[in-house]
Amino acid sequence: MTGDLSGCTVVVPTIGRPSLDVLLDALASSTGPRPAELVLVDDRPTGEPLRPERPGLPPVRVVRTGGGGPARARNLGWRTARTEWIAFLDDDVVPDPDWYERLAADLAALPDDVAGTQGRVRVPLPEDRKPTDWERGTAGLATSSWITADLAYRRSALAAVGGFDERFPRAFREDSDLALRVMDTGSSLSRGQRWITHPVRPVDRWVSARVQAGNADDVLMRRLHGPTWRDRADAALGRRPRHLAVTGAALAAVGLLAAGKPKAAGLAALGWLAGTAEFAWARIAPGPRTRAEVATMALTSAVIPPLATWHFLRGAVVHRDVPAWRGLPDLVLFDRDGTLVHDVPYNGDPALVAPVDGAREALDALRARGVRIGLVTNQSGVGRGLITRAQADAVNARVAELLGPFDTVQVCPHAPEDGCDCRKPAPGMVLAACAELGVEPARCVVVGDIAADLGAAAAAGAHGILVPTPVTLPAEVTAARHRAPTLTEAVDDVLAGAW
Repeated sequence: MTGDLSGCTVVVPTIGRPSLDVLLDALASSTGPRPAELVLVDDRPTGEPLRPERPGLPPVRVVRTGGGGPARARNLGWRTARTEWIAFLDDDVVPDPDWYERLAADLAALPDDVAGTQGRVRVPLPEDRKPTDWERGTAGLATSSWITADLAYRRSALAAVGGFDERFPRAFREDSDLALRVMDTGSSLSRGQRWITHPVRPVDRWVSARVQAGNADDVLMRRLHGPTWRDRADAALGRRPRHLAVTGAALAAVGLLAAGKPKAAGLAALGWLAGTAEFAWARIAPGPRTRAEVATMALTSAVIPPLATWHFLRGAVVHRDVPAWRGLPDLVLFDRDGTLVHDVPYNGDPALVAPVDGAREALDALRARGVRIGLVTNQSGVGRGLITRAQADAVNARVAELLGPFDTVQVCPHAPEDGCDCRKPAPGMVLAACAELGVEPARCVVVGDIAADLGAAAAAGAHGILVPTPVTLPAEVTAARHRAPTLTEAVDDVLAGAW
């Protein structure tokens, strides 16, 4: 079996668990072609640097989120990659020895209308006893749809929908949400022939109580995808209606007792006890029934119904008016003079470049999230003979020296009377920047200080944000659909998905 993975990047979000070493060892020793790059996304707030170096791995790059959850980590991973395909692996899985070969074959076999391919998952369970409740739950991964334990997407498909919805704070439902949004674009997803092993990780006895926080994420799924989302995502409803009934019985017992109705309170308490006992036995009966397992099931079965109900109600409040996820843009283009640096008319002297307050920090914030940035600047001084193109380029180089590198720099050297299609408000520079980086204009933001900047954005099909300065005309401020008082606040809007 042969194939090519030069058009694929493997992205692994991690919190530095020991299982990461097992994964890296497996990838290093696997047969077959290597991908273009392995991107490890360190999602720890702090910690010693990861040390992934091993002979046999593809080129490895480590990027850090500072701690933002798995959705944000995966987004940073795919945004920093430049290949057609992004293959996601979790840091606690073990790919088969031929995983590279089968991934290459899976990708090569896909028609253009297929946006992603899921690998196959096996979950080893103990052979000498019945599995515990946690082990049975983990085994469900083997039949789950669209889990990112092993799932490859076209980068263009991720960009089109804004990637993973970062409002899903934990490793739950964020993968199903992404799959539904991708399929809503008319693309399809398929299952490949590659395999990974997903071991059951050790946990404490309260893990089943903690995972009830996912009930809030289920509310978010319903808000985003409607009441039929479970059918589309192949997600069972589970016991939440019964949890609600059991919790209601407990609350009724307390309320009736406080109201001086002990008999009615007793009946409600019996209802709570019966529901809790039924739930506990449903979890105990298929398991090993050891003393520790029985004790854990008894304790957690008493607390899970109210926890599940609480998180469900919390989600209903938090997500009551949630908009569709837009994600971050793929590219933010900035006007130069008056936006990133103080305006010096027809400046040809790099020594006169002075960034506006917060410019470096704002650009670094975009870079840290994997958003590409560019410069689009009218330099009519060149066309008018007031400065040379070399001087204009030297000033741009100084801007990059002070503010960090740009992914694209577009300069219009023409005078207004030249009638070019690049001088803002014409869309030429915006379109050229998008074409150079392979970005759809609809996923691009242009930030500037005058109407010409916003006009170029609108003409190209991009989004414009006006950051007014003393030279901005009042009518331009009034006409701007999106304004921000400062450059920092404009970038904050972008990072918040408000663009």
